[in-house]
Amino acid sequence: MRLILLGIAAATAVAADWPGFLVSADWLAGQLGRQDLVVLHAGTPKDYEEGHIPGARLVELADITVTREDGLRTELPPIDQLREAFAGLGISDDSRVVVYAGTSSFQTAARIFFTLDYLGWGDRTALLDGGLALWRAEARPLTTASALARRGRFTPRPAPERVVDAAWIQQHGREEGVVVIDARTPEFFSGASPGQMPRAGHIPGARNLPFTTLVDGQGRFKSREEIAALLAQAGAHRGATVVSYCHVGHQASGIYFAARYAGFDARLYDGSFQDWSRRSELPVEVSGSAVPGSK
Repeated sequence: MRLILLGIAAATAVAADWPGFLVSADWLAGQLGRQDLVVLHAGTPKDYEEGHIPGARLVELADITVTREDGLRTELPPIDQLREAFAGLGISDDSRVVVYAGTSSFQTAARIFFTLDYLGWGDRTALLDGGLALWRAEARPLTTASALARRGRFTPRPAPERVVDAAWIQQHGREEGVVVIDARTPEFFSGASPGQMPRAGHIPGARNLPFTTLVDGQGRFKSREEIAALLAQAGAHRGATVVSYCHVGHQASGIYFAARYAGFDARLYDGSFQDWSRRSELPVEVSGSAVPGSK
């Protein structure tokens, strides 16, 4: 009994000093070297080699996504593959994880957060506000030395409800309390540009909230209150389920993270518009109107 109580007390102490989904550079600077902390640099070998936060381990988008046989890109791999990837980064069941953007764009960092949240690790994972760009601008320590990671013992606790597909959108997307948000920039949402998608436009009923609106000029996330206000403008009031999508599920991860940070139930359409637009039986809208000939 004494050992059980000590274990509960230790877990409570760790939880008490964990700031939540978003951490500041000041907080992280004071935690570097902590035994249970794993810092992940979300980027490419090039930006990692040019300088990274001491102790950070490189994670590329390709490490935690796959291209499926049917051509869908940036999809979640099987659970076993993700277990191997995160264990190989040194993450163990007692770890806490901070992910930061190694470039000026935060989408890959947000995608890693989403993936860990899908694996049941959202309460142990945070993003570094402002990423490496702000860390560098504040003249904080950098290194070019690669961090060696001892393999961890990572146990996934999958939360499959965090991911939805086209059938789920068809069945639930118009329900009261469910808000589907398109994270792409307006020219893609409106259909003015199809990008690389089979059809132009957006999922009927979706609201547009470009992922770029979530951060300020220094790449820092807006406050919970400001994000909640943005989501409310898109129709997602308190208590709503926010379902995000984009081209391939990359930019949508930013909306997913922001919604979780602001206290919403968040889900991600992993197939996103690459999946929806190639299904000829599914309708799309351009500038709010159904595309002629679509069902």
